[in-house]
Amino acid sequence: MGTITLSIDDRTEQAFRRLAEKILGKRKGSLGEAATEAMNLWIREKTQEAIACDALDLTETAYHLGERRYASRKDLYDR
Repeated sequence: MGTITLSIDDRTEQAFRRLAEKILGKRKGSLGEAATEAMNLWIREKTQEAIACDALDLTETAYHLGERRYASRKDLYDR
């Protein structure tokens, strides 16, 4: 388990502490649990954004799918 020291503005810190206490209680480790959950959520969100950007880049890629070997649909089914 790692240790991270962060500098956060006072308003954000107090709001985070109050919400973590309200949801998880005042027990030992609840603030760390809330911070871990928040970080995991942030990681998932950023990962999904990266996946979406990569998918959009793929849609802009042109693919050569070969040449058309028939003039009309009738040519395909004419036997």
